[in-house]
Amino acid sequence: MALLPIILSSLLMIEFVLGNFANGFIALVNCTDWVKRQKLSCTDRILTALAVSRIGLLWVLVLNLYATVFNLAFYNTEARLIMHIVWVVSNHCSLWLATSLSILYLLMIANFSNRCFLHLKWKAKRVVLMIFLGTLIILVCHIAVSSIEEAMAMNVYDRNITWETNMLDKVHISSVTVFILVNFIPFTMSLTAVLLLIFSMWKHVKKMQLNGKGSQDLSTKIHVRAMHTVISFLLLFVIFFVSQITSLLNSSTLQSISVRTFCEVLGLMYPSSHSFILIFGNKKLRQAFLSFLWQPRCWLNKRK
Repeated sequence: MALLPIILSSLLMIEFVLGNFANGFIALVNCTDWVKRQKLSCTDRILTALAVSRIGLLWVLVLNLYATVFNLAFYNTEARLIMHIVWVVSNHCSLWLATSLSILYLLMIANFSNRCFLHLKWKAKRVVLMIFLGTLIILVCHIAVSSIEEAMAMNVYDRNITWETNMLDKVHISSVTVFILVNFIPFTMSLTAVLLLIFSMWKHVKKMQLNGKGSQDLSTKIHVRAMHTVISFLLLFVIFFVSQITSLLNSSTLQSISVRTFCEVLGLMYPSSHSFILIFGNKKLRQAFLSFLWQPRCWLNKRK
């Protein structure tokens, strides 16, 4: 049984390193491009902010796990509360920025003759910005509920009072409910975006076939690439959500290090794996990544 925690810890550190590398690479390439050209597209801005938020999410998930498991001295009541707030903020930004990217892909790529959609398409950048700013209200509510629960949990742990324990159970249920709602809304929006992209691509392919043209044109390829990005985000996010909700629902009973680590291994798949999908789904990032991989081989050839 001692082998399982070692394997899970190794997987956790591999995901942590790869996730930081992928997100750091996205942020570095876009920031370098911004310095050179003095401008950055809306998509690249979202990708950069998303990468930074996911780096924060990776660090807070891993630090929280190891600080809790090994009961580190610095991880007192104040540190737990700060770490929890950082987790809420980084998770919120990571989720809503990915959702904003899905909506931006929909508005930029899909073709519908609806007047309302055309108006939103024309103001796509402003629509995405307003959606993200509007979610700050949700963030404030989530921080408030989560902070109250965390503060009460520490108070009950220190004083061991029965009536406060009962109150904590009610606050915990409220916190879990808020967490589910906070994650369900952007998930539904991203799911709607991918369904509309599929419908738009189906209409486009049907139109091309009626005109006697091939279905594998540039527009179809762009549709497919955008759908791959959004669908992979949805699948990986479901895994992340299940791991986090399992930890929240069983926070008082998850005493096994292996169970806690397994939940975190599943959770880290989302901010780590999806970042590589974003790299290969973006032409500029893909070319920069392939160029980066080619450098060691060129260096070895010169050495020979």
